[in-house]
Amino acid sequence: MVSASLESSVWGHRLSSVVPANETRGNKDFELTNMDLAMKLHYIKCVYFFRSEAAQGLSVHDLKAPMFQCLEHYCTVSGRIRRSETGRPFIKCNDSGVRTIEARCNRTVDEWLATARDNDHSLDHMLAYDQVLGPDLGFSPLAFIQFTWFKCGGISIGLSWAHVLGDAFSASNFLNLWGQIVSGKQIPPKVKNPVLKSEFPTLVSRKPLSLKKVDPVGDRWFTATDCKMVTHSFHITEKQLHHIMTASSVHDTNRANKISDFEIVSAIIWQSLSKVRADSGPRTITICSNNPRVRDDETTTLLSNGMILSTVEADFCSSKFEIPDLAKLIADKQMPENGLIEDLLSGDEEKPDFIVYGANLTFVNLEGANLNGLELKGLKPLFVNYMINGVGDEGTFLIFPSNEKDGGNGKIVTMTLPEDQIEKLKNILENNWNIAN
Repeated sequence: MVSASLESSVWGHRLSSVVPANETRGNKDFELTNMDLAMKLHYIKCVYFFRSEAAQGLSVHDLKAPMFQCLEHYCTVSGRIRRSETGRPFIKCNDSGVRTIEARCNRTVDEWLATARDNDHSLDHMLAYDQVLGPDLGFSPLAFIQFTWFKCGGISIGLSWAHVLGDAFSASNFLNLWGQIVSGKQIPPKVKNPVLKSEFPTLVSRKPLSLKKVDPVGDRWFTATDCKMVTHSFHITEKQLHHIMTASSVHDTNRANKISDFEIVSAIIWQSLSKVRADSGPRTITICSNNPRVRDDETTTLLSNGMILSTVEADFCSSKFEIPDLAKLIADKQMPENGLIEDLLSGDEEKPDFIVYGANLTFVNLEGANLNGLELKGLKPLFVNYMINGVGDEGTFLIFPSNEKDGGNGKIVTMTLPEDQIEKLKNILENNWNIAN
């Protein structure tokens, strides 16, 4: 339980708006893809922490002014949701702008991170503005950026990002470009966002397992779960990863591709959560992974929900699998469903509402995202955390590289689960694998 004093440690919020430096001519419309609409009830939140050396001498104007130029490259981010005559949503690129928030924290960055570690970073949500689109969609900003100044002179940069704009790769690229402008670096020319088509043809006729239909939400793009969902993060060091790989004997010299860190960590969590749920499941999971053919250049200003959504099904309860077998199942038996989702949501008419994250137990592989690419004054962040809002009650795990000073290959795991399962899972992970402690 987080105390009231900690909840009130961030104060003095001041809201303002930032628009593109130059008018977006032609009052453009951006047509949302079917994958965009599949993600419309989800939101990405991320927080970057910097020590005082990175923020020294920077004013709020120094941070906000580059956003005007950044939004020239990302005019859709400063647009607003509209509906066509058929009811299908699109983005009107009308330069309405993003919201910026200035806030203060009565703790130092080190104090915050120490307290956050004790609370599994459940406090980080206070450093990125809570966002829901609607009910007045035409007036709802698609992104909020929060600058929180700590009493030591350090700063956190918090982004709240409507997933309909694009996935975590898109959100991080947006922030990285802004950071380049803050640092006075040369930035790439503007590019036009193409309408992306699925590269995965539909080979079977069935409904995608990675989506869950929810009650219609109308113009308030949010859906409630049947239980309270809680988000926590924990760190797995490179040493712990090496021990896990050795202890679980996942190395197989006969395999063309070795088991990845993501797959072994996902297998451990899948098996452990099945034990928490008394072997009641899940037997089907969703894997979200980057499609490098969509983004082969981290400096691109392309926005897209370009991740590959795949499902993996186990023949029997995952708790009965050995970790190497479960990891190999995840590696070898992913069934991409992007084509099925495209078919389900195709057409101009308004479609039912769905969720992806938490429709099944969901693992999000952010290994290829440049999440530590945002720099201030040439300095990388001390810590980065990414979270997802709007998660269904099956839960979601984001797995991404940590920013270790020694150049190690550690991982951050951010989990969103029903409140009554968090502590039970942490106990299993700590007792069996010496992680999440």
